[in-house]
Amino acid sequence: MRTLALLPLAALAACQPAAPDPRGVGRDETLLTVSATGKSEATPDEARITLGVETTAGSAAEATRLNNEKMQKVIAALKGFGVQDKDLQTRTLGLNRVDYGKELGRYHAANQVEVRLHDMARVSEAIGAATTAGANLVNGPSLVVSDREAASKSAYAMAYKAARSRADAYADAAGLEVDRVLTIRDNGESGGFEPPMPMAVMEQAAPVAAPAPPPPPFNPGVNRTQVGVTVAFALKRK
Repeated sequence: MRTLALLPLAALAACQPAAPDPRGVGRDETLLTVSATGKSEATPDEARITLGVETTAGSAAEATRLNNEKMQKVIAALKGFGVQDKDLQTRTLGLNRVDYGKELGRYHAANQVEVRLHDMARVSEAIGAATTAGANLVNGPSLVVSDREAASKSAYAMAYKAARSRADAYADAAGLEVDRVLTIRDNGESGGFEPPMPMAVMEQAAPVAAPAPPPPPFNPGVNRTQVGVTVAFALKRK
């Protein structure tokens, strides 16, 4: 007769390999998770400005005609600065009867376009030319960096280096050292965005005989990007 020896359940369990830690660390490692930020600066290479014309006249047809004529002159002035059709986007087309005030019974027409200017050295001139041509509404500018991904690369690199430096400091204080990187989570951009503020709001364009005003002061400055990253490190004894 064959005799079978039955091992206790506890002994069998001890022979099984340990289940892996769901956090990704080994039994002789310590998990450390660090969050850090990085910043970068880039000079804007595109200015987005809303330019428009508002006209009041005695009839709807007259207000529309006068407003269209002025708007065509504004667009022609902008094209003189290299603005192409793809850089012009209509934002507002309006016509309404005035029912109050001294303009009661007259008609108000409006047309606004968003303009993308790529020659940052001539933004001020372009705005001045547009207002001289008849634009009496100016909003903006919104200054952007066209290749945002490239502009933020150095910020991400800085964020990771900051996380690693902090991890090294924690590990050294605890008598440990960084063994390996477990995960890197991109926390995206935070802050660094400022909504565009109105640059100018003007009344009806000055008479043609009046001398053209000097172009407004313009300085592109820099756009700041701040990104965040969270990195999980596995630490081990030195």
